[in-house]
Amino acid sequence: MHESHARTLAALRKWSVLLDSAFRIPGTTLTFGLDPILGLIPGLGDLTSPFFAVLLLLHAVRMRIPRIVQVRMLINSAIDLLVGIIPVAGDLFDFGWKANVRNLALLERHAHPGSEPTTGDWIFVLSIVGVLAAVAIVPLLVTAWLLSRFKLF
Repeated sequence: MHESHARTLAALRKWSVLLDSAFRIPGTTLTFGLDPILGLIPGLGDLTSPFFAVLLLLHAVRMRIPRIVQVRMLINSAIDLLVGIIPVAGDLFDFGWKANVRNLALLERHAHPGSEPTTGDWIFVLSIVGVLAAVAIVPLLVTAWLLSRFKLF
């Protein structure tokens, strides 16, 4: 690994831990970072995690991480963003999802030249694509069925 990549990964690791898991709830193994706390501030909290996600993704592109892994990182960030816009529930979701730590782990796992995407990377991405396809297709099928059932079609 190139020395500049190693330095950048070290900096990204510090930030991802600070955002997702820097603090531990006493007497438990539960950790959290600044992300759910900043999420309580309207406007600011919704921008912090996506901004950091962009930094992680840009570095993944620079390091030529396999595209399927980049897509997986993008999906992790999109899930964080979409659920994160729901008041209170999004902030609670941040306690468990930890998209930044997930994406950093993917970045570090594939930071070595010649590393290939895993079967898990493909399963995750294809599962999400399948869910999105179902979300798009099922309402159309139900509508067509209702229209034919009530002789409106």
